[in-house]
Amino acid sequence: MRRFSRRAPLNPAKRSGSARCCLFSGGVELYGQQAKLGLDLAARDINAAGGILGRPVEVIYVDDKTRPGSAAEAMRSLVEKQNVLATVGPITSQNLNALVPIAESSKTPLLYATNYEGGKCSRYLFSFGAVPNQELGQLLPYMSRTFGNTYFLLGADRVWPHQMFGIAQPLIEKLGGKVVATKYTLGTEHDFSPLIGEIAASKAKVLLFALKGDGMDFIRQADEAGLLKEITVAFLGLSEVDLGIFRGKGQNMVTVVPAVAASEDPAVKAFVAKARAVAEPGVAVSNYVMTHYNTLIALKAAAEKAGKLDKEAIIDAMAGLAVPSPTGPVTLGQHHHAAMSMFIARTQGSELVQVRPLGKIAPEPGCSPAGR
Repeated sequence: MRRFSRRAPLNPAKRSGSARCCLFSGGVELYGQQAKLGLDLAARDINAAGGILGRPVEVIYVDDKTRPGSAAEAMRSLVEKQNVLATVGPITSQNLNALVPIAESSKTPLLYATNYEGGKCSRYLFSFGAVPNQELGQLLPYMSRTFGNTYFLLGADRVWPHQMFGIAQPLIEKLGGKVVATKYTLGTEHDFSPLIGEIAASKAKVLLFALKGDGMDFIRQADEAGLLKEITVAFLGLSEVDLGIFRGKGQNMVTVVPAVAASEDPAVKAFVAKARAVAEPGVAVSNYVMTHYNTLIALKAAAEKAGKLDKEAIIDAMAGLAVPSPTGPVTLGQHHHAAMSMFIARTQGSELVQVRPLGKIAPEPGCSPAGR
């Protein structure tokens, strides 16, 4: 949905294969690296257990440069030249929009593990990330009850923030709240002082924030200017991988996520420890690791349910499938979106900490199987 560029197709090979990777690029590389960590971990676990139907999994990584044209070219090459069984990715909504038609025309499963604005139902698309009712629909009521119901909306001038804010506005009004202003950045800003002043003057109680990638320095500047003493940030898509960027700034920001790495739950602790054991030193483990891990686990389960490595048979087996996950079972509905556990969390020090478990929440993707 909004963040980075990578295409990670899957090829159950006749021999054991190592992942091949080029550098990720385009402004949201941190999230692509999280995706790679989750995929590598899943491939390692699957291959250690005998592969998929007795064949090892090879993950081939290609940089889509966070550009729709590059993403489309990469996916065509992987399908036509590498004969992959499935693809995983991308990060940004713009690239997702470019890839769904290719998944449909090539009849290749596209497994998407990033939270996004919803609205895409296709036979060939499977979403393992949160959609708005699982994220915004849980975050906004909590923010309005806890911090106030006047909102300033700040996002990047990209597909995901525009779509999410369009969904947020009526939800805020339904909660009895008010949006006092909405602003989008162009990605060229370095000094956010004028914007910080405008937000402070608005007297809003909540800053709904969807400014990933090139706008993350806003948080440090806003904190240093004292803005975050007057307003509470409701941060869409926040994860542990972002916290290092803030350099200790931006405490007590609130988000809703499908996993919290600092959780005391034994299954989550075991998963995080396993991921850290194979990650590069200092690399964070976020919910993006888990959601991308889940894509390969689901692919294995669907192939074994189908009994063959056939794309159409795997797609048929994937709908309605329930697969294990560190936070509890993930269930793919007939609309190919995942019901999963969600959590309210906040920033504390260098971590996200759990505020409240929300239980398993079914997705409302904004489309139906009839639209497939």
